[in-house]
Amino acid sequence: MSNIKQILVVDDDQDIRELLAQYLTKNGFSVITAEDGIEMDSQLDNNQADLIILDVMLPGDDGFTLCQRI
Repeated sequence: MSNIKQILVVDDDQDIRELLAQYLTKNGFSVITAEDGIEMDSQLDNNQADLIILDVMLPGDDGFTLCQRI
């Protein structure tokens, strides 16, 4: 079992997703990303996340709604 923690970054802005992924990876985390709630659900179906970073202002379901659902 790996001690590397996996983080899911959910943000509709590709530049922000990539910047966060690069920073977190550089600091020893495994990172997966999603651009909206639908992609987040797909990622969570296939991966386990130790932490989820949610953008509040997402298209469709916003970050608050997704957080409550999780």
